[in-house]
Amino acid sequence: MKLVLLLLLVTEASCRSHSSGCEKGCDCRGDLKFTICSRASFTRLPSRVPPITELLDLSDNWISIIPERTFNTTRKLRVLLLQNNNISVVEDGAFCQLEFLQKLDLSWNQITTLSEGFSIGLASLRELQLSHNRLTTLDSRTFRHLDSIQRLNLTNNSIQTIQMRSFSSMSLLRQLHLQDNQLTSLRSGTFSMLHSLKVLNLAGNQISEAETGVFKPLASLTLLNIANNQLTTICFKTFLSIHTYSTHLLLEGNPWNCDCDLQRVFRKLRSIQRLFLDDYYNLTCSSPPDLQGYLLINVDDELCIAETVTVLIITITVIITLLAAMLMGERKRRRRKKKGFHWTQQGDFSDESDY
Repeated sequence: MKLVLLLLLVTEASCRSHSSGCEKGCDCRGDLKFTICSRASFTRLPSRVPPITELLDLSDNWISIIPERTFNTTRKLRVLLLQNNNISVVEDGAFCQLEFLQKLDLSWNQITTLSEGFSIGLASLRELQLSHNRLTTLDSRTFRHLDSIQRLNLTNNSIQTIQMRSFSSMSLLRQLHLQDNQLTSLRSGTFSMLHSLKVLNLAGNQISEAETGVFKPLASLTLLNIANNQLTTICFKTFLSIHTYSTHLLLEGNPWNCDCDLQRVFRKLRSIQRLFLDDYYNLTCSSPPDLQGYLLINVDDELCIAETVTVLIITITVIITLLAAMLMGERKRRRRKKKGFHWTQQGDFSDESDY
Protein backbone atom coordinates (compact mmCIF):
# COMPACT_ATOMS: atom_id res chain seq x y z
CA MET A 1 0.00 0.00 0.00
CA LYS A 2 2.80 2.40 0.92
CA LEU A 3 4.55 1.61 -2.34
CA VAL A 4 1.41 2.45 -4.32
CA LEU A 5 1.05 5.79 -2.49
CA LEU A 6 4.71 6.61 -3.16
CA LEU A 7 4.28 5.86 -6.86
CA LEU A 8 1.18 8.08 -6.99
CA LEU A 9 3.07 10.94 -5.35
CA VAL A 10 6.01 10.57 -7.74
CA THR A 11 3.65 10.44 -10.73
CA GLU A 12 1.80 13.54 -9.53
CA ALA A 13 5.06 15.46 -8.98
CA SER A 14 6.31 14.38 -12.40
CA CYS A 15 3.09 15.51 -14.06
CA ARG A 16 3.26 18.84 -12.25
CA SER A 17 6.88 19.41 -13.19
CA HIS A 18 6.46 18.43 -16.83
CA SER A 19 3.07 19.97 -17.51
CA SER A 20 2.44 21.98 -20.65
CA GLY A 21 3.68 25.12 -18.87
CA CYS A 22 7.06 23.67 -17.96
CA GLU A 23 9.96 22.75 -20.22
CA LYS A 24 11.11 19.14 -20.11
CA GLY A 25 14.20 18.96 -17.93
CA CYS A 26 13.02 21.78 -15.68
CA ASP A 27 11.47 21.61 -12.24
CA CYS A 28 8.64 24.14 -12.04
CA ARG A 29 7.63 24.82 -8.46
CA GLY A 30 4.56 26.98 -8.78
CA ASP A 31 3.99 27.28 -5.05
CA LEU A 32 7.45 28.90 -4.67
CA LYS A 33 7.44 30.61 -8.09
CA PHE A 34 10.76 28.87 -8.84
CA THR A 35 11.76 27.24 -12.13
CA ILE A 36 14.93 25.17 -11.86
CA CYS A 37 16.52 24.18 -15.19
CA SER A 38 20.14 23.74 -14.12
CA ARG A 39 22.25 20.88 -15.49
CA ALA A 40 19.64 20.08 -18.16
CA SER A 41 22.11 20.18 -21.10
CA PHE A 42 20.17 23.04 -22.75
CA THR A 43 21.88 24.68 -25.73
CA ARG A 44 19.23 27.41 -25.93
CA LEU A 45 16.89 29.11 -23.54
CA PRO A 46 13.73 27.11 -22.72
CA SER A 47 10.55 28.31 -24.40
CA ARG A 48 8.10 27.02 -21.79
CA VAL A 49 8.55 28.71 -18.45
CA PRO A 50 5.53 29.51 -16.23
CA PRO A 51 4.69 33.25 -16.43
CA ILE A 52 4.51 33.48 -12.64
CA THR A 53 8.17 32.47 -12.26
CA GLU A 54 10.21 34.87 -10.11
CA LEU A 55 13.41 32.79 -9.89
CA LEU A 56 14.73 31.10 -13.04
CA ASP A 57 17.85 28.96 -12.67
CA LEU A 58 19.52 28.12 -15.99
CA SER A 59 23.00 27.55 -14.62
CA ASP A 60 25.35 24.78 -15.75
CA ASN A 61 23.99 24.37 -19.27
CA TRP A 62 25.41 24.90 -22.79
CA ILE A 63 23.56 28.09 -23.73
CA SER A 64 25.67 30.33 -26.01
CA ILE A 65 23.38 33.20 -27.05
CA ILE A 66 20.86 35.39 -25.21
CA PRO A 67 18.63 36.69 -28.02
CA GLU A 68 16.69 39.95 -28.03
CA ARG A 69 13.41 39.99 -26.02
CA THR A 70 13.86 36.40 -24.90
CA PHE A 71 12.06 36.84 -21.61
CA ASN A 72 8.85 38.48 -22.86
CA THR A 73 6.70 35.77 -21.23
CA THR A 74 8.48 35.86 -17.86
CA ARG A 75 8.28 39.54 -16.99
CA LYS A 76 7.91 38.87 -13.26
CA LEU A 77 11.43 37.51 -12.91
CA ARG A 78 13.35 38.82 -9.91
CA VAL A 79 16.34 36.45 -10.03
CA LEU A 80 17.91 35.11 -13.24
CA LEU A 81 20.82 32.68 -12.94
CA LEU A 82 22.83 32.01 -16.11
CA GLN A 83 26.24 31.23 -14.64
CA ASN A 84 28.51 28.51 -15.99
CA ASN A 85 27.13 28.33 -19.53
CA ASN A 86 28.89 29.06 -22.80
CA ILE A 87 27.38 32.51 -23.39
CA SER A 88 29.41 34.68 -25.74
CA VAL A 89 26.68 36.93 -27.18
CA VAL A 90 24.12 39.02 -25.33
CA GLU A 91 22.00 40.81 -27.93
CA ASP A 92 20.75 44.36 -27.42
CA GLY A 93 17.52 44.41 -25.46
CA ALA A 94 17.88 40.82 -24.28
CA PHE A 95 16.62 41.79 -20.82
CA CYS A 96 14.58 44.86 -21.79
CA GLN A 97 11.28 43.51 -20.41
CA LEU A 98 12.59 42.41 -17.03
CA GLU A 99 11.61 45.55 -15.15
CA PHE A 100 11.41 43.71 -11.79
CA LEU A 101 14.73 41.83 -12.09
CA GLN A 102 16.96 42.37 -9.04
CA LYS A 103 19.76 39.82 -9.53
CA LEU A 104 21.40 38.73 -12.78
CA ASP A 105 24.23 36.18 -12.73
CA LEU A 106 26.27 35.85 -15.94
CA SER A 107 29.48 34.66 -14.32
CA TRP A 108 31.67 31.88 -15.74
CA ASN A 109 30.79 32.49 -19.40
CA GLN A 110 32.63 33.64 -22.55
CA ILE A 111 31.42 37.26 -22.82
CA THR A 112 34.00 39.59 -24.44
CA THR A 113 31.93 42.75 -25.01
CA LEU A 114 28.72 44.32 -23.77
CA SER A 115 26.98 47.04 -25.77
CA GLU A 116 24.79 49.87 -24.47
CA GLY A 117 21.70 47.79 -25.22
CA PHE A 118 22.77 45.21 -22.65
CA SER A 119 21.48 47.25 -19.69
CA ILE A 120 18.22 48.48 -21.24
CA GLY A 121 15.30 47.51 -19.01
CA LEU A 122 17.44 46.69 -15.97
CA ALA A 123 16.57 49.81 -13.97
CA SER A 124 15.63 47.72 -10.90
CA LEU A 125 18.71 45.49 -10.96
CA ARG A 126 20.61 45.50 -7.65
CA GLU A 127 23.23 42.81 -8.24
CA LEU A 128 25.12 41.97 -11.43
CA GLN A 129 27.60 39.11 -11.56
CA LEU A 130 30.00 39.16 -14.52
CA SER A 131 33.03 37.47 -13.00
CA HIS A 132 35.11 34.93 -14.94
CA ASN A 133 34.31 36.22 -18.41
CA ARG A 134 36.56 37.72 -21.11
CA LEU A 135 35.79 41.43 -20.91
CA THR A 136 38.74 43.65 -21.87
CA THR A 137 37.23 47.15 -21.76
CA LEU A 138 34.49 48.85 -19.76
CA ASP A 139 32.67 51.21 -22.09
CA SER A 140 31.07 54.43 -20.87
CA ARG A 141 27.71 53.22 -22.25
CA THR A 142 27.65 49.58 -21.10
CA PHE A 143 26.08 50.15 -17.68
CA ARG A 144 24.18 53.33 -18.50
CA HIS A 145 20.74 52.09 -17.39
CA LEU A 146 21.74 50.41 -14.12
CA ASP A 147 20.33 53.11 -11.87
CA SER A 148 19.64 50.85 -8.86
CA ILE A 149 22.73 48.63 -8.94
CA GLN A 150 24.36 48.06 -5.54
CA ARG A 151 26.80 45.22 -6.21
CA LEU A 152 28.88 44.76 -9.38
CA ASN A 153 31.28 41.85 -9.67
CA LEU A 154 33.80 41.95 -12.54
CA THR A 155 36.38 39.66 -10.95
CA ASN A 156 38.72 37.62 -13.14
CA ASN A 157 38.19 39.14 -16.56
CA SER A 158 40.88 40.67 -18.78
CA ILE A 159 39.94 44.31 -18.22
CA GLN A 160 42.75 46.66 -19.22
CA THR A 161 40.82 49.89 -19.73
CA ILE A 162 38.03 51.61 -17.84
CA GLN A 163 36.67 54.52 -19.83
CA MET A 164 35.68 57.71 -18.04
CA ARG A 165 32.07 57.70 -16.82
CA SER A 166 31.80 53.90 -17.07
CA PHE A 167 30.14 53.97 -13.65
CA SER A 168 28.37 57.32 -14.07
CA SER A 169 24.87 55.93 -13.49
CA MET A 170 25.81 53.97 -10.37
CA SER A 171 25.28 56.51 -7.60
CA LEU A 172 23.85 53.73 -5.37
CA LEU A 173 26.67 51.23 -5.94
CA ARG A 174 28.06 49.85 -2.66
CA GLN A 175 30.46 47.12 -3.80
CA LEU A 176 32.71 47.10 -6.88
CA HIS A 177 34.88 44.03 -7.40
CA LEU A 178 37.61 44.41 -10.04
CA GLN A 179 40.22 42.02 -8.68
CA ASP A 180 42.26 39.75 -10.94
CA ASN A 181 42.10 41.85 -14.09
CA GLN A 182 44.84 43.62 -16.08
CA LEU A 183 44.53 47.25 -14.99
CA THR A 184 47.87 49.10 -14.98
CA SER A 185 46.92 52.56 -13.72
CA LEU A 186 44.13 54.44 -11.95
CA ARG A 187 43.11 57.77 -13.47
CA SER A 188 41.30 60.61 -11.75
CA GLY A 189 37.62 60.58 -12.67
CA THR A 190 37.34 56.80 -13.00
CA PHE A 191 35.21 56.53 -9.85
CA SER A 192 33.79 60.05 -9.93
CA MET A 193 30.10 59.18 -9.35
CA LEU A 194 30.50 56.41 -6.79
CA HIS A 195 29.59 58.44 -3.71
CA SER A 196 27.90 55.45 -1.99
CA LEU A 197 30.68 52.94 -2.67
CA LYS A 198 31.84 51.14 0.48
CA VAL A 199 34.02 48.33 -0.94
CA LEU A 200 36.49 48.74 -3.82
CA ASN A 201 38.50 45.62 -4.58
CA LEU A 202 41.40 46.12 -7.02
CA ALA A 203 43.63 43.29 -5.84
CA GLY A 204 45.53 41.13 -8.30
CA ASN A 205 45.90 43.63 -11.14
CA GLN A 206 49.05 45.22 -12.61
CA ILE A 207 48.54 48.68 -11.12
CA SER A 208 51.81 50.61 -10.85
CA GLU A 209 50.47 54.14 -10.46
CA ALA A 210 47.43 55.94 -9.08
CA GLU A 211 46.71 59.60 -9.74
CA THR A 212 46.40 61.81 -6.69
CA GLY A 213 42.65 62.48 -6.86
CA VAL A 214 41.42 59.08 -8.03
CA PHE A 215 39.87 58.10 -4.67
CA LYS A 216 38.63 61.56 -3.67
CA PRO A 217 34.98 61.07 -4.81
CA LEU A 218 34.58 57.91 -2.69
CA ALA A 219 32.90 59.59 0.26
CA SER A 220 31.59 56.34 1.82
CA LEU A 221 34.60 54.05 1.29
CA THR A 222 35.29 51.60 4.13
CA LEU A 223 37.56 49.06 2.37
CA LEU A 224 40.13 49.68 -0.37
CA ASN A 225 42.06 46.60 -1.48
CA ILE A 226 45.08 47.22 -3.74
CA ALA A 227 47.05 44.15 -2.66
CA ASN A 228 49.11 42.12 -5.15
CA ASN A 229 49.68 44.82 -7.74
CA GLN A 230 52.86 46.48 -9.05
CA LEU A 231 53.13 49.50 -6.75
CA THR A 232 56.69 50.38 -5.80
CA THR A 233 55.80 53.61 -4.03
CA ILE A 234 52.73 55.67 -3.20
CA CYS A 235 51.93 59.34 -2.89
CA PHE A 236 50.76 60.47 0.53
CA LYS A 237 48.14 62.81 -0.99
CA THR A 238 46.53 59.93 -2.89
CA PHE A 239 45.20 58.43 0.35
CA LEU A 240 44.95 61.70 2.23
CA SER A 241 42.16 62.63 -0.23
CA ILE A 242 39.98 59.84 1.23
CA HIS A 243 37.76 61.68 3.72
CA THR A 244 35.60 58.88 5.08
CA TYR A 245 35.39 58.43 8.84
CA SER A 246 37.02 54.99 8.74
CA THR A 247 38.75 53.35 5.77
CA HIS A 248 40.74 50.10 5.84
CA LEU A 249 43.60 49.74 3.34
CA LEU A 250 45.13 46.48 2.07
CA LEU A 251 48.50 46.94 0.35
CA GLU A 252 50.57 43.77 0.76
CA GLY A 253 52.00 41.82 -2.16
CA ASN A 254 53.32 44.88 -3.99
CA PRO A 255 57.04 45.20 -4.94
CA TRP A 256 57.77 48.08 -2.56
CA ASN A 257 60.92 50.17 -2.96
CA CYS A 258 61.78 50.63 0.72
CA ASP A 259 63.66 53.89 0.47
CA CYS A 260 63.41 56.70 2.99
CA ASP A 261 60.65 58.45 1.03
CA LEU A 262 58.41 55.37 1.30
CA GLN A 263 59.07 55.07 5.02
CA ARG A 264 58.13 58.71 5.51
CA VAL A 265 54.87 58.21 3.54
CA PHE A 266 53.84 55.21 5.64
CA ARG A 267 54.80 57.01 8.82
CA LYS A 268 52.43 59.83 7.86
CA LEU A 269 49.66 57.43 6.78
CA ARG A 270 49.80 55.59 10.09
CA SER A 271 49.38 58.88 11.91
CA ILE A 272 46.02 59.58 10.24
CA GLN A 273 43.37 58.28 12.61
CA ARG A 274 40.70 57.65 9.97
CA LEU A 275 42.96 55.35 7.90
CA PHE A 276 43.77 51.79 8.96
CA LEU A 277 46.67 49.95 7.31
CA ASP A 278 45.45 46.45 8.16
CA ASP A 279 48.38 44.58 6.60
CA TYR A 280 51.19 47.06 7.30
CA TYR A 281 53.18 44.42 9.24
CA ASN A 282 53.16 42.17 6.14
CA LEU A 283 54.55 44.68 3.63
CA THR A 284 57.73 43.30 2.04
CA CYS A 285 60.57 45.14 0.29
CA SER A 286 61.58 44.24 -3.26
CA SER A 287 64.21 46.95 -3.58
CA PRO A 288 66.86 48.21 -3.01
CA PRO A 289 68.67 44.87 -3.49
CA ASP A 290 70.19 44.81 0.00
CA LEU A 291 66.69 45.01 1.52
CA GLN A 292 64.95 42.52 -0.76
CA GLY A 293 62.72 40.19 1.24
CA TYR A 294 62.81 42.36 4.36
CA LEU A 295 59.59 43.42 6.04
CA LEU A 296 59.15 47.18 5.81
CA ILE A 297 58.49 47.33 9.55
CA ASN A 298 61.94 45.79 10.18
CA VAL A 299 63.89 48.16 7.97
CA ASP A 300 66.20 50.05 10.32
CA ASP A 301 65.28 53.72 10.63
CA GLU A 302 68.96 54.40 11.19
CA LEU A 303 69.43 53.97 7.44
CA CYS A 304 67.23 57.00 6.86
CA ILE A 305 68.91 58.86 9.72
CA ALA A 306 72.28 58.11 8.12
CA GLU A 307 70.93 59.30 4.78
CA THR A 308 69.66 62.49 6.38
CA VAL A 309 73.01 63.05 8.11
CA THR A 310 74.84 62.48 4.82
CA VAL A 311 72.59 64.99 3.06
CA LEU A 312 73.17 67.50 5.87
CA ILE A 313 76.95 67.00 5.71
CA ILE A 314 76.94 67.50 1.95
CA THR A 315 74.73 70.58 2.30
CA ILE A 316 76.92 72.06 5.04
CA THR A 317 80.07 71.31 3.01
CA VAL A 318 78.59 73.08 -0.02
CA ILE A 319 77.59 76.07 2.12
CA ILE A 320 81.04 76.28 3.73
CA THR A 321 82.69 76.04 0.31
CA LEU A 322 80.49 78.83 -1.01
CA LEU A 323 81.15 81.00 2.04
CA ALA A 324 84.91 80.38 1.73
CA ALA A 325 84.79 81.30 -1.94
CA MET A 326 82.85 84.46 -1.15
CA LEU A 327 85.31 85.35 1.62
CA MET A 328 88.30 84.79 -0.65
CA GLY A 329 86.66 86.92 -3.30
CA GLU A 330 86.04 89.71 -0.79
CA ARG A 331 89.65 89.61 0.37
CA LYS A 332 90.94 89.83 -3.18
CA ARG A 333 88.62 92.73 -3.88
CA ARG A 334 89.89 94.60 -0.81
CA ARG A 335 93.51 93.96 -1.79
CA ARG A 336 92.91 95.34 -5.27
CA LYS A 337 91.17 98.34 -3.82
CA LYS A 338 94.03 98.94 -1.35
CA LYS A 339 96.64 98.68 -4.10
CA GLY A 340 94.65 101.06 -6.24
CA PHE A 341 94.51 103.59 -3.40
CA HIS A 342 98.28 103.25 -2.82
CA TRP A 343 99.09 103.94 -6.47
CA THR A 344 96.72 106.90 -6.46
CA GLN A 345 98.55 108.41 -3.47
CA GLN A 346 101.93 107.99 -5.19
CA GLY A 347 100.56 109.73 -8.25
CA ASP A 348 99.43 112.68 -6.12
CA PHE A 349 102.88 113.08 -4.55
CA SER A 350 104.54 113.13 -7.96
CA ASP A 351 102.17 115.83 -9.09
CA GLU A 352 103.01 118.05 -6.06
CA SER A 353 106.76 117.76 -6.75
CA ASP A 354 106.22 119.18 -10.19
CA TYR A 355 105.12 122.44 -8.66
